[in-house]
Amino acid sequence: MNAHLVQLDIAWEDPGVNRERIEALLEGAEIRPGDLVVLPEMTFTGFSLDVARTVSDAAAGEGFLRDLARRRSCTVVGGLVAPVGGRATNQALALGPDGTLLARYSKLQPFSLGGEATAHVAGEEIVDFAWAGLRVAPFICYDLRFPEHFRSATAHGAEMFVVIANWPARRIHHWTTLLQARAIENQAAVVGVNRCGADPSHAYNGRSVVVSPHGHVVTDAGEVEGVVTVAIDPEEIRQWRRDFPALADIRAVPVSHQNDGHRH
Repeated sequence: MNAHLVQLDIAWEDPGVNRERIEALLEGAEIRPGDLVVLPEMTFTGFSLDVARTVSDAAAGEGFLRDLARRRSCTVVGGLVAPVGGRATNQALALGPDGTLLARYSKLQPFSLGGEATAHVAGEEIVDFAWAGLRVAPFICYDLRFPEHFRSATAHGAEMFVVIANWPARRIHHWTTLLQARAIENQAAVVGVNRCGADPSHAYNGRSVVVSPHGHVVTDAGEVEGVVTVAIDPEEIRQWRRDFPALADIRAVPVSHQNDGHRH
């Protein structure tokens, strides 16, 4: 099966324009039944913390993702902000080829430095879904800096991670390095889809990538808007886990505070 990484130059707070751009970009992509299409974090608005504006598009955004999955007979992962208890969460949705909701993931780690924690409620659980015979766990942007969440997903059967993001250009080295680290330490494939272009606060230079379970960058979308396609081989992941069974050696080790200045 193929994964199609849609590196979008997101129009600021303009869902209509973004939906048109997505349709235009995918027009030239050879999407086969059962393939995976991945869109960036907060696909339709960019990283806006205007909750009233972003939440107002939640139903339309989810409907667009569902319709896209049905029309192209593929699995689609995209991002939006959804209402929850009078507030909102930054979510990644996975929709199956028949439009069925496969997973609804709320970002575990809102980006506190950027003010997101005041606008969005943190998620409370890791989720996964089935694609191409793999267990796939979605994550969002800042989550990437917290390896414990990826390890937990792996412990519960995840074999591939999909990370959608609005990751700024000035920290792009962290993005590519951490995606490779998450792949290596969990012996998992990683699909990372970032936006390009700019919003009122940041410039973004894409670098959407697929990383093999060995940590090799299989494809790199570069810095401009477009769609890149790469084949995903479930057996490569499973064979590496059999050949090098490091995950079987994971230990929970207690911490002992010694010589901390409080002992006499």
